[in-house]
Amino acid sequence: MTDYSEEQRNELEALESIYPDSFTGDVRGPWPPPPKLWSCGQCFSVLSENPPSFTITVTSEAGENDETVQTTLKFTYSEKYPDEAPLYEIFSQENLEDNDITDILKLLALQAEENLGVVMIFTLVTAVQEKLNEIVDQIKTRREEEKKLKEKEAEEAEKQLFHGTPVTIENFLCWKAKFDAELLEIKKKRMKEEEQAGKSKLSGKQLFETDHNLDTSDIQFLEDAGNNVEVDESLFQEMDDLELEDVEDDPDYNPADGGSDSTE
Repeated sequence: MTDYSEEQRNELEALESIYPDSFTGDVRGPWPPPPKLWSCGQCFSVLSENPPSFTITVTSEAGENDETVQTTLKFTYSEKYPDEAPLYEIFSQENLEDNDITDILKLLALQAEENLGVVMIFTLVTAVQEKLNEIVDQIKTRREEEKKLKEKEAEEAEKQLFHGTPVTIENFLCWKAKFDAELLEIKKKRMKEEEQAGKSKLSGKQLFETDHNLDTSDIQFLEDAGNNVEVDESLFQEMDDLELEDVEDDPDYNPADGGSDSTE
């Protein structure tokens, strides 16, 4: 007849020596141990004496930027363990996604089924440890892919700045139609402005007809100036200084022509 209590006690002693910083509980002394021996400063739960239960914290190897993932597994021995699988659950976790937790639970179920008949806690914990390392590697790979994707997008955006949009018949015709429409609007606006300016601008005749003061403006200016009008005589030459030819000395001069040139 199998002594399940003895097998469970021996396994717990081995686990305590393998995971001194992760294992919660104290199996020294008679089995099952008194409840007071199941407490410590790092306990995540109160572990029961009947049935025996305990937790083991599993942490992955450090990934990029020293990032790790972690889970605390809670195991409870069934009455006929190891001929029956232990009860297990994810007691707590850090940096794990929901799908990661699902994968870990599936892995525990598979390993428990394969190891029925022998103590298996170390095997289960080792499998979870390897799984956590894989998750860290996946996180690193995913981040590298995201980084490469962002770099590629930035590179494509930079190319667009320098090369612009390739010209095709379709987008050229679309641009030309838009350009012609804008040019037509500018011409219409300019013609309207010129038309309005033409209506408001008066001709010389219209100015005199609308403002009769313009008729006497020059005379009024001279009267207002009186004797104060100054003439710069240097602008004129003496008639004697002008070199004018005497038309009477011209042998071809004919007074009957009135001084005009004649052609035969």
